[in-house]
Amino acid sequence: MKNSFDVDTRAKNIKFIILDVDGVLTDGRITFNSKNEEFKSFDVKDGHGIKLAQRCGIKFAIITGRWSPIVEKRCKELNIDEVHQNADDKAKIFNEILNKYKIKEEEVAYMGDDLADVPVFKRAGLAATVSDAFDYIKKEVHYITKLKGGRGAVRELIDFILQKQSQWNSIIKKEFFDRAGAE
Repeated sequence: MKNSFDVDTRAKNIKFIILDVDGVLTDGRITFNSKNEEFKSFDVKDGHGIKLAQRCGIKFAIITGRWSPIVEKRCKELNIDEVHQNADDKAKIFNEILNKYKIKEEEVAYMGDDLADVPVFKRAGLAATVSDAFDYIKKEVHYITKLKGGRGAVRELIDFILQKQSQWNSIIKKEFFDRAGAE
């Protein structure tokens, strides 16, 4: 893990979260059937975490090196603000997102798990990876989840950010107590 100023402070500044897909939102495995159709699995806990963060005003983008109709469908379900597939230069797309949304590097959390993510790790305000990333990737980030990619790691990062931004208690209240009273 990078030796840097306080990770808690970094989390407090986050307004935008950018995620890789394979190995982060999924476990990194790609399955094909006999008709050459692709299958991926997404953890619903990650999706729910994205929805919680969106309710707090955090925006989301996906930058992935592959193209998949399954990713397109999942991102549409989650109302992801920006979806960039077939990305061969993630740092360039990172710049485009900064410019389009008029945000600063320190306001962006980026979660990836492999070499293609390192150029963005070096610029993101909060760089994160999953517990099952290679050790040389873990050395490039500020935050390493306890959970594996595709198994709730994104939710873990989101919960951490919301807690550090003091939004966690209000989210819990809205999710559980306000809804229960309305039913």
